[in-house]
Amino acid sequence: MSIFLAYVIIFLLGATPFFEVVGVIPIGVAAGLPAIPVMILALLGNILTLWLLIFLMDRVKKWLQRRKEKKGKDVSEKKQKRAEAIWKKYGLPGLTFVSPFLIGSHLGVILAMSFGGTRKQIMLWITVSVIFWAIVMGVISYYGFDFLFNQTGQDGFLKDLLDTE
Repeated sequence: MSIFLAYVIIFLLGATPFFEVVGVIPIGVAAGLPAIPVMILALLGNILTLWLLIFLMDRVKKWLQRRKEKKGKDVSEKKQKRAEAIWKKYGLPGLTFVSPFLIGSHLGVILAMSFGGTRKQIMLWITVSVIFWAIVMGVISYYGFDFLFNQTGQDGFLKDLLDTE
């Protein structure tokens, strides 16, 4: 596996709902990839899809409504109630900061729009939130896996594959 392919996978997983920066950065660092490029690529993947979602929100709302009517599926009531409680207590900043962990940042954006947030406000706060969590997860992953690798003598689960090419 080439290092380029590994970085493309990091970017794509960062763009995937529920993986996002919170899950992808530790995976990338555990794989033996350098923390800074992993943080940047996961952040870019996550931010780009969130901005696209915000930009296309009207179409997404229509699609969700059609899906709900057709299949009877809706956002999990438990997740929606949790998000609504956070919205009422802490507002948009609170929802965007906890959504990457509790409900996923993509669902957090959808719920923030449904609760009345504007595109501009949501774009600002979700960007700040994702940058914050990317830095936090990058630092924790770097130092945590550095300690683990020093204790075990390992260099990451993909290091052997990346070094052979």
